[in-house]
Amino acid sequence: MVDILHRIGIKSSSMDDVYKALTTREGLSAWWTNDTQGEGNKVGGVLQFRFGAGGFDMKVIELHPATRVLWEVVDGPEEWVGTKVSWELKQEDDYIIILFKHQGWREPVEFMYHCSTKWAIFLMSLKSLLETGKGAPDPSDVKISNWH
Repeated sequence: MVDILHRIGIKSSSMDDVYKALTTREGLSAWWTNDTQGEGNKVGGVLQFRFGAGGFDMKVIELHPATRVLWEVVDGPEEWVGTKVSWELKQEDDYIIILFKHQGWREPVEFMYHCSTKWAIFLMSLKSLLETGKGAPDPSDVKISNWH
């Protein structure tokens, strides 16, 4: 199994703001996709994310306020189903560091390369949202190929 890994620093004084951007419909739709539904702020809740090229559903597996969020993909592209997405948060000086992991890919198929780049783009959107008040969620994100 292989994983997508990213680390990003967000200049923010509030771990709670970062946590809310990862666990509330309003927060997620402001940096990831405008078409976000469901409940991300309770274990067992399911979030539905829809994009022009499709979508997926994530079940909330763990929530540790201001430190960790863990989802499992329960519906979507075959390569994603059964994978997990984790967000580890920690404070370092003036930055909140996010250690992002999309784990459990069966093999490094071409779609994984695409998804790794898109995760980086959306993490930059999250950073922008928290630092400037404006993210670039789908459909306003950077398109990198015919897969979007």
